[in-house]
Amino acid sequence: MKSIEQFIEEREELNKQTLSFANKEIKRFFSLDATCYETGALDKKMKELLGLCASMVLRCDDCIKYHLIEAFKAGANDEEIAEVFSIALVVGGSIVIPHLRRAVVAWEEVKGSVECKM
Repeated sequence: MKSIEQFIEEREELNKQTLSFANKEIKRFFSLDATCYETGALDKKMKELLGLCASMVLRCDDCIKYHLIEAFKAGANDEEIAEVFSIALVVGGSIVIPHLRRAVVAWEEVKGSVECKM
């Protein structure tokens, strides 16, 4: 499994390459994705927790890591993350369990990551 730092570096590089290749529609989607998580009626932390729950139910490990990182940066704590995990498990069912296991490990790594504390 990649470390959180490796994940962040790889994601940044892949985004850079994708955006240099991208047409107008891809760039617009990336922009929509980024602006959707900015504070509005819901604050950024709440939006990242929602994204985390959806990502767990959809079983996207990259998305789960990304939202864990962003939720941590936005001030999420263990209790909030555990509640999100609980909701994702109830909504998604037992098929979420492997992703839950990896998410728990990733959350602990995120909390200890120098990169995420910056």
